[in-house]
Amino acid sequence: MAKSPPLSGNQDKTPRHLRISDPSPWVVRFAPLIKPGGAALDLAAGGGRHTRHLLSLGLSVTAVDKTTEPLEGVNAEVIAADLEAGSPWPLAGRRFDGIVVTNYLYRHTLEDLLANLLPGGVLIYETFARGNEAYARPRNPDHLLKSGELLELVRGRMQVVAYEHGLKESQPLPGVVQRICAVNDLPPEGEPKIHPIIPK
Repeated sequence: MAKSPPLSGNQDKTPRHLRISDPSPWVVRFAPLIKPGGAALDLAAGGGRHTRHLLSLGLSVTAVDKTTEPLEGVNAEVIAADLEAGSPWPLAGRRFDGIVVTNYLYRHTLEDLLANLLPGGVLIYETFARGNEAYARPRNPDHLLKSGELLELVRGRMQVVAYEHGLKESQPLPGVVQRICAVNDLPPEGEPKIHPIIPK
C-alpha cells in the first residue's frame, strides 16, 4: 500500500491558528475605534498577528498567552499566563482602551476581562460558536459560544457597534463564528454616543 506523502514544513506540528500572519478583517475594521495612542490588550495573542496590527496603529500593547515564544522580539509588554490553570487573573487592576480576543473562549475570565476595559474602551471579540463542530475544531461546547452569548455578555452595560453570527466559509479558518464590537460608553440614562459605521 502506498504511503501518503509527508507534510511539508511544520504543518504537522504547528497549530493552524499560529500559521496565520494576517490580522482578522473584523479586528482591522474596528480597531480604529480604540483611543489613539491608548493601551490595548491582545488576549490569547497566539503568534502575535493582532499585537503587531495594534502596534502599527500606534497603540501601546499588552499581549497575553500561555506560550510566548512566537511573541519574542515584538515591541509589546508580553505576559506568559495559563488562563485556565486556576491561577489568579494576571491583569487585575489593569485598564485598557481596547481589548481584542480572537479564536479563544474561557468563560471564567469574561467578567474579569470586562472589568479591565476603561470607560469608552472598545471590546473586539471573535471566536467560534455552536455549529462549528460540524466543520472543524474546536468541537468542545466549552470552547464554542452559544447563540447570542456575546450580546448577552454586554447587554445593558456596553453599546453594541456591530455583531455577527454565522458560517464563515473563507480561509484560513472556516467555520461558525460569532463576533462583536462593543464600546463601554452606555450611559445609565439618556442617549448613548453615536459611533460611525465603519465600512467592510
